[in-house]
Amino acid sequence: MHCQPPCKEQVYNWLNNDHECLLCNEATEQPYPLCVACEAELPWLEDGCQVCALPLPMRGLTCAQCSRRAPAFYRVEAPWHYGFPLDALISRFKYHSQWPLGRLLAQLLGRWLTHRFSEGLPRPALLLPVPVSRRRLRQRGYNQAGMLAQWLAGQIQISSNEHLLKRLIDTPAQQGLKASERKRNLQQVFAVEHSELLEGRHLALVDDVLTTGATAQALASLLLSAGARRVDVYCLARTAKPGST
Repeated sequence: MHCQPPCKEQVYNWLNNDHECLLCNEATEQPYPLCVACEAELPWLEDGCQVCALPLPMRGLTCAQCSRRAPAFYRVEAPWHYGFPLDALISRFKYHSQWPLGRLLAQLLGRWLTHRFSEGLPRPALLLPVPVSRRRLRQRGYNQAGMLAQWLAGQIQISSNEHLLKRLIDTPAQQGLKASERKRNLQQVFAVEHSELLEGRHLALVDDVLTTGATAQALASLLLSAGARRVDVYCLARTAKPGST
């Protein structure tokens, strides 16, 4: 069985060398391998639901689903919507072990959150990465959410704990499932360990992409039942509603 890779060692050389942009190969003149022009062209999420960050046509709106029934999580913070070239960067990190890309995305997410905290977003007490099953961890060798949370914790100075949430059942992959199928897929899948550590605390779940929100809803409900005061979701990207542009 593979262990979670030592994130700091894997990206040490990358962090301490002159950078070329990972998208256009030009010199970046920035402390990370992404030039100003390519960073500006990332699919920034400017107009999203105030609760779940679903891309919407105007700023300051709440989507129909969150208006009908508020989710268990309080709000989602995502810098981008899931589009090109960000989708390719996440895929290369998640499925092809290209960890420097994950480190870059975590650094940009940390900058985004630091800005949001300066605007008044309440800081959580603890980061909790979305867990993966033991079988998937053996196959892939790492949990991308755990790596993101570890890098993010160092940047925004908030502790991360990978051991408080467990995935009990190895369900079929969520990708490609409808919203209703995702909810059924996640019934009684997760568990909390050491719930006394969560009592009355503001928590933030960390993941790469939020699609329907079914996983975030299941975990937030579980954490609130275990005594958490508030649960937010921090992710790299939010997908659009199926069929929308």
